Amino acid sequence: MNYCALPLFWKSAFCFGGFMAQGKELKRSMKSRHIMMISIGGTIGTGLFLGAGATIGAAGPLGAIIAFAFGGLVMFMVLLSLAEMAVKEPVTGSFYQYAVKYLSPGTGFVCGWMYWLNWALAATAGFTAAGIIMNSFLPSIPVWIWCAIFAIVLAFINMISAKAYGETEFWFAGIKVIAIVCFVIIGALMIFGVVPSSSSIVGWKNFVADGLFPNGFSAVFLTMIAVVYSFQGAELIGIAAGECENPGKNVPRVINGVGVRIILFYILSVAALAAIVPWKDAGVLESPFAVVFSMAGLPIAYSLMSFVVLTSALSANNGALYACSRLLWSMANEGMAPKFFAKVNSRGVPYMGMFLTLAVAALSLLTQKYAAGTVYIWLMACTGISGSLVWIIISLCHFSFRRELAKNGEKVADLEYRTPFYPVVPVLSVIFNFVVIGALYFDPNQQVTLISGLAAVALLYIGYWVKEKITK
Repeated sequence: MNYCALPLFWKSAFCFGGFMAQGKELKRSMKSRHIMMISIGGTIGTGLFLGAGATIGAAGPLGAIIAFAFGGLVMFMVLLSLAEMAVKEPVTGSFYQYAVKYLSPGTGFVCGWMYWLNWALAATAGFTAAGIIMNSFLPSIPVWIWCAIFAIVLAFINMISAKAYGETEFWFAGIKVIAIVCFVIIGALMIFGVVPSSSSIVGWKNFVADGLFPNGFSAVFLTMIAVVYSFQGAELIGIAAGECENPGKNVPRVINGVGVRIILFYILSVAALAAIVPWKDAGVLESPFAVVFSMAGLPIAYSLMSFVVLTSALSANNGALYACSRLLWSMANEGMAPKFFAKVNSRGVPYMGMFLTLAVAALSLLTQKYAAGTVYIWLMACTGISGSLVWIIISLCHFSFRRELAKNGEKVADLEYRTPFYPVVPVLSVIFNFVVIGALYFDPNQQVTLISGLAAVALLYIGYWVKEKITK
């Protein structure tokens, strides 16, 4: 077969890719505080600030705490497995490269492109949220213009260097952490009557007013996908490890710290929210955190929380551009993506993947308006289980990683970092993530997520098969 007769895109990507400039290697310029906040920033976002109320409304106060505790535990177990591999092999692309090496090239291909699609489409929601917030303050400027402004600003920051991205994310995440800490403190003062509240509900009455599980324990089960989805983003540590100073020392410390902090932030925030706002009201509130601040007598509560949500959206999109550009750079160097994604600028930043991500986000904004009932819903739904599938792949890679160590005559005791309670941690991680995915089948509203997610996996495996046929 004459492969050079293929369409120009595939010819440039696979036939003549060797003529494309590959640029330089990425630079290890990020410090531990950067990757600490990158992971926190990627995880704490609208899933907490806007989605916690819906979880409380669906699962009840105690059920919401159980759901978030479960999601945090699953996330932490995945990070523990990732840490062992990232310290031994701190490479940009992280779990994608582990999937190629320890599972199969096809699985790595699916993992990489699904994770990229997840972040690219998530960026659509982030730009839209940021644009809507700014439009509420300055209604004369359309939402799409704000989306364009934020896209240009974040692209510029990411083009400077990995350190510039890390520094920006440090401050974005810092704002969210400060907001959560203030909320927990004010919430505790309201619960114990130190700060007067405009609500007649005080103490912990909300937890028993309508029974421990007002909608039944099955409601907790059905909220798992939304809760686990809100924790996804913590695995950015693995991608950032390739550009981190002294990963052997910093990655384990960051992962242990991030895991504990995120779980505490979520659980304490949800507990305070559930205690103050009746569960029936929490599910219909647009911004339950703003309501609590208002009840505490803060007149600028809504403006304050709008600013926090704005920084959360920008933080998530900042992480999306970083993760997507590094992931596609890594995949291009392995022949899993067109070669031009391997190009970097003079500062060692792989910019082509970032531009593709922005282009997909822009197209998704169009489908949100013109095909919201079909294309947009399916695009967003197919990302719903991608995070859980990536987490499963990380845990499976951990098993193969350990087997490979034994095969090469290396000792686990010699590893710079060892995952505690192996193999219990990766086993439970795989089981729990399959439970989360399985829960989608029992919720009619989430079945489109399951179907579209599995369809996306099948199409990507077909895509890998086609790529292999073309390039051989």
